[in-house]
Amino acid sequence: QVQLVESGGGLVQPGGSLRLSCAASGFPFSSYWMSWYRQVPGKERELVAVIASAGGRTNYADSVKGRFTISRDNAKNTVYLQMNRLKPEDTAVYYCNARDVDDYWGQGTQVTVSS
Repeated sequence: QVQLVESGGGLVQPGGSLRLSCAASGFPFSSYWMSWYRQVPGKERELVAVIASAGGRTNYADSVKGRFTISRDNAKNTVYLQMNRLKPEDTAVYYCNARDVDDYWGQGTQVTVSS
């Protein structure tokens, strides 16, 4: 049974930091590219960051470059998103995605940036 379980979301003030985690099981994690997406009500889900299966290559949305860092630990089957200098416009539900021959999604974790 495939599972992607996100954690680490919450309420943070502008300028603060959060670290999201996504624990994976039920598929060969180290073979899959992993991504973080986010979505706000009424808008399309947008790609935030992606990391290659071996972890060497990463890519980011322009809106988060220099503030967010994606990483993975293939020994722990976990992908992370370190989010620094958070802004109110980062408020969204953040989803973990695993992609190779199949495409898997987590249930999402809410991030709210507000004073």
